[in-house]
Amino acid sequence: QVQLVESGGGLVQAGGSLGLSCAASGRILRLNAMGWYRQAPGKQRELVATITSGGSTNYADSVKGRFTISGDNAKNTVYLQMNSLKPEDTAVYYCNARERIYRGSYYLYDYWGQGTQVTVSS
Repeated sequence: QVQLVESGGGLVQAGGSLGLSCAASGRILRLNAMGWYRQAPGKQRELVATITSGGSTNYADSVKGRFTISGDNAKNTVYLQMNSLKPEDTAVYYCNARERIYRGSYYLYDYWGQGTQVTVSS
C-alpha cells in the first residue's frame, strides 16, 4: 500500500501565501505522477495541479500564475506553493499519487491523502 501524508494547510488572509507538502511512502513500485485536487463546500472535487515523473506540469486555469507545483522523484514528494490566495481558494486539498505497474500489461492505481483544510479569509 502507498500512503500519502499532507502538511501545510491552515488559515491565511486574502493575498497571502501558503505551501503544501505531500510525501508518499510504503510499497512504491513506480510513481508516475503526483498532484493536488481540492473540494470546496457544495462543489465537486477539481484538479488544481499535477506533475509527472518527467517534470511535466498541468494547472487549472483558476490557479495559473498563482500556484506552482514541484516535486522530488527521489523522495516521492510533491509541493504546492500557493501565492495571491483568494477566498475562492478555500477548500479541502487532497494529495494524489498515480502508480503504474506492469503485470503482463499496465495497471494504474490512484492513492489519496486524508486532505488538508485551506481557508482564505477576507
